Amino acid sequence: MLDVVLRHLDALVAFDTRNPPRRIGTCGIFDYIRAQLPGFQCEVTDHGDGAVSLLAVRGAPTRVFNVHLDTVPSSDAWSADPLRLRVTGERAIGLGACDIKGAAAGLLAAASATTGDVAFLFSSDEEANDARCIAAFLAGDRGFSEAIIAEPTRCQAVLAHRGISSVLLRFRGEAGHASGAHALQANALHQAMRWGCAALALVEAESGARFGGLTGLRFNIGKIEGGIKANVIAPSAEVRFGFRPLPSHDIDALHLRFGACAAPGALERYEETFRGPPLPAGPAADAEPRRQAAQALAERLGLAVGPAVDFWTEAALFSQAGLTALVYGPGDIAQAHAADEWVALEQLQRYAESITRLLGN
Repeated sequence: MLDVVLRHLDALVAFDTRNPPRRIGTCGIFDYIRAQLPGFQCEVTDHGDGAVSLLAVRGAPTRVFNVHLDTVPSSDAWSADPLRLRVTGERAIGLGACDIKGAAAGLLAAASATTGDVAFLFSSDEEANDARCIAAFLAGDRGFSEAIIAEPTRCQAVLAHRGISSVLLRFRGEAGHASGAHALQANALHQAMRWGCAALALVEAESGARFGGLTGLRFNIGKIEGGIKANVIAPSAEVRFGFRPLPSHDIDALHLRFGACAAPGALERYEETFRGPPLPAGPAADAEPRRQAAQALAERLGLAVGPAVDFWTEAALFSQAGLTALVYGPGDIAQAHAADEWVALEQLQRYAESITRLLGN
């Protein structure tokens, strides 16, 4: 079976699906996939701006397997053509081989080796934080109650991961000469720094929070801009920060707390620019029962359960829509997004064999 997986992976890696720029159309890689799925009813949808999805259904399944086909951009650090698969030793090297075209190749190999009911959803917008494909799929009631999302989890079922929220802050100040005593309060950059100190203290106070093996609240101030020059009081400042909550955290409540870290009247704008719910998604009080439902699914399917992870996946979107969702795929996240990205051949074979077993049930 590994030979079949590698043949598909060689073809899939050769298609340029880098995102950005996400110049992905309804032909190319989607034509290839359709050709490998005889007997499937295939529906290709163009969601605009290079976001394309393919739903392939055989029979009347209640479980959908999802895998994204887009990759991150390559870099000059690659030692060879990133769009040409290389198999050296026990590794398959190529852009997207680990994240996550290796799983797509495994699904195609498993489909050709089985005849049972199955549904595959191939998407192309995961790497841009622009979940058009999944949102459109979930907007319609297609009768699915379970979802298995492919990401690099070393062929272990992941039942929980953090959410993600990105925020833009704008602080207001009053321009003037820096020699003035009022500069300490009037300077927007000073207000941003005070906010940062309070926000860091908030995060440190959450260090004891726990869920499913995850601890604490992840937080990062990514960018601060503002001011004119050293002898001018900064009239404005902008901060971009993000945090990654546990499934047991209330994201809206955290936003209120982060906003309250600013002095009264200092904030001109507080805008959440992106949110991805945690896995499992839904009210914080329901997180543990939903995790247990995903564990029951993994055990019923005979999948080894792995630890919760810090990275975000679109499994959370399926969970938010009410499906029992888990993450399961070949490869290690440590190799994803890296130059000379690779996936172990053993992982590819194990994944394809496990999916073949599932489709045979």
